[in-house]
Amino acid sequence: MDKWNKRFMELTEYIATWSSCLRRQVGAIIVKDKRIIATGYNGAPTGTMTCVEKGECLRNKLDIKSGTHAEICFSVHAEQNALMQAAKEGISVKGCVLYCTHRPCIICAKLIANAGIKEVIYKESYPDEFLQKIFDDAGVKLTFYDDLKNQ
Repeated sequence: MDKWNKRFMELTEYIATWSSCLRRQVGAIIVKDKRIIATGYNGAPTGTMTCVEKGECLRNKLDIKSGTHAEICFSVHAEQNALMQAAKEGISVKGCVLYCTHRPCIICAKLIANAGIKEVIYKESYPDEFLQKIFDDAGVKLTFYDDLKNQ
């Protein structure tokens, strides 16, 4: 495995520890030419209370199955936050690689494709299979991190 992939995934896992989500801690980084240009973790939108501060997860409270109804959540996904961080700073992510602790959901997949990300490398599965169709059509390569260990 390329030492850079290992280092970037380790950093992504560390960034996930900053999450304010009670259900799942997710981290993401966007990389271009071996340089980190944006980071993100899942958590409440700026200026709002986090689930940690509220003391409850709305999805757990409503018994919402993982991989469904992503819109019913107070958190912004790590991938979305990384894309927004780049946008706020006026940094193009076209042609970049996004490393993420978890396979993106369909909403994030659509945003990733529209942003021009060329590849997503993820470590943990996520129960949303439709994103593969979006990525195939958009030309976004989806790589399972463990598959890189055999290269």
